[in-house]
Amino acid sequence: MAFSNPFSNMFGQSPIKPMQEHMSVAVKASSRLSDFFEAVIAGDWDKATIIQKEISDIEHQADDMKKQLRLHLPKSLFLPVPRTDLLELLSMQDRIANKAQDISGIMLGRKMSIPATLQQDFVEFVDSALHTAEQALIAINELDELLETGFSGRELDIVENMIEKLDQYERTNDALQVKIRAALFKLEANLPPVDVMFLYQVIDWIGELADRSQSVGSRLQLLLAR
Repeated sequence: MAFSNPFSNMFGQSPIKPMQEHMSVAVKASSRLSDFFEAVIAGDWDKATIIQKEISDIEHQADDMKKQLRLHLPKSLFLPVPRTDLLELLSMQDRIANKAQDISGIMLGRKMSIPATLQQDFVEFVDSALHTAEQALIAINELDELLETGFSGRELDIVENMIEKLDQYERTNDALQVKIRAALFKLEANLPPVDVMFLYQVIDWIGELADRSQSVGSRLQLLLAR
């Protein structure tokens, strides 16, 4: 997947737009998990393989963007945002794409099946994690407006409300994770132990996807507090 390099002659320019583009790509990788799980539940491994390849390609694109940003981010920025904070935010964004690749990779590699009684819970759980990631992207996309207003005024209130909504999404995902783990626990005796172990791993990773998205919001909130 080709990536056009927007980083030439970047000195003196704001890195916020490339940061937003990176976050958009990271969330794009996670969004493909919805169709991936649909294929897994249907037992369509050919389709799952195609989608997993897409997720992997998008993750590589996000990784390339991250490396370019790190290389070209000016040492001195005339911005009310410390360079170290931007680099930390960038790392958090990148972990969203990484985790999407991890989830799809292990499920495809083991051709994992989801017990019929857990399938609806899995769909709800994945969708919740994806909503959390999408909300983090919405918040990040306001960062340039925040800079223009000097992190104050009505725009600050809007972003703080977005972050609160992001926190709510993450708490919902936590509750769904508890629910699905409890449901799997009831089935343990009737499933191969190795399958159970990897199902718990996938559940934890889906929860981490939401956690990492919420961490992007937390880092943005720290920027607001400076």
